[in-house]
Amino acid sequence: MIEKIKELPENMIGFKTAGHVVKGDVDFVKSEVRLLIDETPKLNYLLFFDNSPTDFALGAWLHESLLSIKNITKWTRAAIVTDCQRMINFTKVFNTIMPGEFKGFKKEDYMLAVDWTSEKIDLD
Repeated sequence: MIEKIKELPENMIGFKTAGHVVKGDVDFVKSEVRLLIDETPKLNYLLFFDNSPTDFALGAWLHESLLSIKNITKWTRAAIVTDCQRMINFTKVFNTIMPGEFKGFKKEDYMLAVDWTSEKIDLD
């Protein structure tokens, strides 16, 4: 399941995953992202994993990847919030091959991730 995170700054969008995630969940994310892209030239995106990456069905992973590629010119900042160190490490690698900035954050640093994603602060 994927839920939209409410009460975020207006220049960003965020989602929280829980339990098993399927293609339909990612379709929901894509439609919400489309609404943001229609309103702004930037895509500031936060994904909070409250589950394991193994809870994603293969189709969901493929759709999430296509979301990244389809809107490649819009990415400004994207934060992955998780306690899975492998995903944080992967985000560092992803940052080197994609336009925009991508950072991984531990769950305890959620507010830091929100501030960074919304461009309120810079982390160098």
